[in-house]
Amino acid sequence: MKNTTQSHNRQINFLGTEEFKSEVVIEAPGRINLIGEHIDYNGGHVLPAAIDKKIKLSFRKNNSSICTIYSKNYDTSFSFRLDEVKPSDEEWQNYILGVVHFIEELKPNSVKGFECIIESMLPMGSGLSSSAALECGMATGIKELFDINLSKEQIITLSRDAEHNYVGTKCGIMDQFAVVRGAKNHLILLNCQNLNYELVKSDFDPYQLVLLNSNVSHNLASSEYNTRRQECEDALKVVNQKYPQYEYLVDVPEDIMVGFKEELPEKTYNRAIYVVQENKRTLMAANALEDELFDLFGSLLYKSHEGLTTLYEVSCNELDFMVDYSKNYDYVLGSRMMGGGFGGCTINLVDQDHVAEYIAGISKAYKEKFNTELTPIEVNISNGVSKIN
Repeated sequence: MKNTTQSHNRQINFLGTEEFKSEVVIEAPGRINLIGEHIDYNGGHVLPAAIDKKIKLSFRKNNSSICTIYSKNYDTSFSFRLDEVKPSDEEWQNYILGVVHFIEELKPNSVKGFECIIESMLPMGSGLSSSAALECGMATGIKELFDINLSKEQIITLSRDAEHNYVGTKCGIMDQFAVVRGAKNHLILLNCQNLNYELVKSDFDPYQLVLLNSNVSHNLASSEYNTRRQECEDALKVVNQKYPQYEYLVDVPEDIMVGFKEELPEKTYNRAIYVVQENKRTLMAANALEDELFDLFGSLLYKSHEGLTTLYEVSCNELDFMVDYSKNYDYVLGSRMMGGGFGGCTINLVDQDHVAEYIAGISKAYKEKFNTELTPIEVNISNGVSKIN
């Protein structure tokens, strides 16, 4: 489709001529997901949380029909007319354009011209869902700036629709839900079929969650994500020929799924059996945390990673190395890749007395193996998207 935006690889004029006086400032958090990877679009349970690494978005009206967006991190900007909102050739612009499009679809003529400065504290490509933070932060900012009547559920849904239709990633609902519904010191056990959820207290004492960013991003994540979703849909179609009562793949009992092993292509079967098993692991993990059974929780993290590597095939050498390394240390209870895969972070449950020692050791080993620096990311569990000014 034709790119209808104008890009500027420099600060936009309104930044260079005067101090930017914002009318609305929004903070939108990234998210972690403890377990339940690639399950949301299969109707399963996930266990995410919002974190204290955020994107800040500053807005002001400009009394025109033109919107101008400036990214501080990339020192680049673009402008678009509200009567010409279409997908752009630049992927990052589509997160914003898609949000504006779907707000206008829900509430016609509610958005007017505005200017926005975006500053991100989220490392890109780390699996912390900077895309959902950008979408939900943009939607919340526009809602507040123009006093548009949008519910949290509408913001979650339109942000996901923006990613589907403008960016082209057929994601589930988890990322946007966690970004909007996050609660300080709590995980969210979310049923992605009906969006029912409960909060699970995130008290890991005497252990600590440690994120380790591999600082690699193999350019497979977006295309392979959509491929995995299609494989899961293919598996469900075959199952439904015999068992039409199952609306989602996670609803299929494991013993019934095993009965399709010879009927499905090997890869398709592997994707499906992973989904069924991972959904069960997520429910077990939430119960384990509530009962402070941290050893059990850690073992479920390892089993999740094994499934993501061997059955769902979304890991990579760097992530596998990090998880395998962790198994040498009794004070690490569990580790797995987090996010879409093919790079990004591992999430690790480490005895808090050994965190510094562990980070030093794995960083050295990782550098020797891949000649790449590992980045630890300290996170606390935070509230969801909020207006701070």
